[in-house]
Order: sequence, then C-alpha cells, then structure tokens
Amino acid sequence: MIFASVNLDHLTETFNMSFYMNYLARWPDYFHVAEGPGNRIMGYIMGKVEGQGESWHGHVTAVSVAPEYRRQQLAKKLMNLLEDISDKIDKAYFVDLFVRASNVPAIKMYEKLGYVVYRRVLCYYSGEEDGLDMRKALSRDVDKKSVIPLKRPITPDELEYD
Repeated sequence: MIFASVNLDHLTETFNMSFYMNYLARWPDYFHVAEGPGNRIMGYIMGKVEGQGESWHGHVTAVSVAPEYRRQQLAKKLMNLLEDISDKIDKAYFVDLFVRASNVPAIKMYEKLGYVVYRRVLCYYSGEEDGLDMRKALSRDVDKKSVIPLKRPITPDELEYD
C-alpha cells in the first residue's frame, strides 16, 4: 500500500485498507478525495451516517489535507460536502467529529466552520489523550438541541455506537 503525504501527518490516523474499503462500500457518498495535478492526493474526507431518532447524524471519521495544500480552504470545502450530504440527502440532525484536545489549529478551524465542543471524552485516543466531540447542528435540528454541551466529561465506554 502506498501512502500519500496526506497520511504522513502525525495527527492523521492511518487505517488499514479494509477499513477504508468498508467505508467506501457502505457510505460512498461520504468518501471524497481532492486530487491535484498529476493525480496527487491533496486531501480527503471520509465519514458515515448513523444513529436513530434525534441522534441521526453525519459523522466525520477523518479529514486530512497534505501539508503542501493546507491554508487553501480545502478542508472547509471537504467538510461542506459532507455536511451538505448529511443535511440535504440523509436529513441528519447534526454532524459530529472527534479531535485531539491538543490539536488547537484543527479545533479553531472547526469552530470557524460552526462546530462547538459538545463533550470531552477522557483518554479517547489510545487511552492517553482526551478527545473533543464537536458538533454542528443542521437544518433539521431547528432548536439546536444536538449541540447543547454536556456539563461533564465522559469515558469512551459511555459513547453510543451503531
């Protein structure tokens, strides 16, 4: 397997090929690659739609931009794609993502895109670093109930998964 520079960033999780293929097969609308000249991978986003009832939501599993293509709003464009699909096609209530608590540049970018910290997940990353669960309400969540922050941190075993 060949990894592009987009996967070499220490903050980008690199998954095994079957993980990528599973997402591509199950949620093809949530998997987008931005290509540059010479078919160079500039960045990508992968996600899914999950949950039930008012917790039906789009989830950003990974968004990454190669270092040489950063600061060109590519991540914003990729996020907008996933948000539009979640909102207009799947009629989700919100989009969520997890980010390392130490990744201040990413947190600031997500905040500029309208995300808020919904909750802190203690020791989310390899049992060592806290993660922030950030959310952005979509048009179906008229009262913005999905983004009212929890008052206490949670542990990974308290997360709801489908």
